[in-house]
Amino acid sequence: MRVLFQLFFLFLAHNLIAQGFQVNFQGQKQQGMGCAGTALPRDASSLFYNPGSAVFLNENSVIVGGTPVFANVLFIDSASNGAYRTNSPIGTPFSVYGMFQAKSSAKLKFGIAINTPFGSTIQYEDGWIGRFALTRLSLKAIFIQPTFAYRISDNIGIGGGFVISKGSVNLQKDLPIQDANGVYSHAELAGKAIGIGYNFGIHLNANKKLNIGIDYRSKINMKVNDGEVTFSVPNSLSANFPNGNFTSSLPLPSVLTLGAALKLNRSLTFVVDVNAVGWKVYDTLSFDYKQNTSSLSDTKSARCYKNTFAFRGGMEWVALRCYSKSASNEIMTEDAVVTKIPLHELLVRCGGGFGISPVQNGYVTPETPDANRAYGTIGLGYNFNLKTGIDLSLYYTKIKRADTNIETQISGTYTTIAWCPGISFYYRW
Repeated sequence: MRVLFQLFFLFLAHNLIAQGFQVNFQGQKQQGMGCAGTALPRDASSLFYNPGSAVFLNENSVIVGGTPVFANVLFIDSASNGAYRTNSPIGTPFSVYGMFQAKSSAKLKFGIAINTPFGSTIQYEDGWIGRFALTRLSLKAIFIQPTFAYRISDNIGIGGGFVISKGSVNLQKDLPIQDANGVYSHAELAGKAIGIGYNFGIHLNANKKLNIGIDYRSKINMKVNDGEVTFSVPNSLSANFPNGNFTSSLPLPSVLTLGAALKLNRSLTFVVDVNAVGWKVYDTLSFDYKQNTSSLSDTKSARCYKNTFAFRGGMEWVALRCYSKSASNEIMTEDAVVTKIPLHELLVRCGGGFGISPVQNGYVTPETPDANRAYGTIGLGYNFNLKTGIDLSLYYTKIKRADTNIETQISGTYTTIAWCPGISFYYRW
């Protein structure tokens, strides 16, 4: 009983920082190109992907977008060959960006980025074989990033911002204790977390066709203070499972990204990103419970995650570009070069990627049945006029992994399928 309950808390961090169903859902243009865009300034979402790129956008703009996540997990138990599924609600990652400059072609720009790089809900069907490990887990994490960007020269830009992360979690599981009516006991954990980090980026226009970008997003230590634990157990066991509080510290990994963008001609651009993700920070997880009993004690458990890489790439093709005969869509740069902005544009995007799982054999859990994953994306963008436009994307992945967890001994094969359609609207002036 003591071990089972300790594992209940260990699962909290697993979904918080593992890949799960989450990818770089922070910009629809980038999502359409395989979630790559560190070296390609396209809109205010560069505040997330690479703040150093934002200085090469000559505009004030606001973007609002979201990417609903439709994901299902099928688990086949090794011993019984029984099949169990999730009935999770739709995930709702979103992003909001605002970027501002004091005057046209200003070297210094300011912005604010609000997004949800971590967060989902996974819920298994009633009575599934792993009910004593998990029945439901809901996680929400919102990142708020005030940002600055400065153009050092015509070819080099730098930028950075502080990240404030606020989150909440609700985790539920059954306990292998039955009352007189045969109903299993239940445990629920709920808490709020907060952490601070930063994002820093450099952008280089190597020549007229090639851009290079480097971005670093720091580790964020999410601290849970005064989390609440609630038990539904027979009265005779209430002293062993007291309702109370706990504290913990859960790490979100750092991400170093190197990206390149190659503009072959006026209509065709290719992008590629390589992410180095510092998952090794999730080596050991500890929890401190305010009230300990013979069934509930403070825990310290090895998780042994490993650092990993992810590879992303894609392309953007301008299928339609129309210019107005009016001079109202012309802008003059500081070098007195007149540039025309297209009145209408239709852009087609596609891409894909491959990510290496940080979860080593023996540590796969029902919360994040993670595996090495390949995925594909497509996207469309359309400018209605000089100020407004829409971007669409679609992400698909299917992953499969068989494993036996060394602590819970849950053994079987997980198959996860996720469809993620995205949409965003922008306004610039």
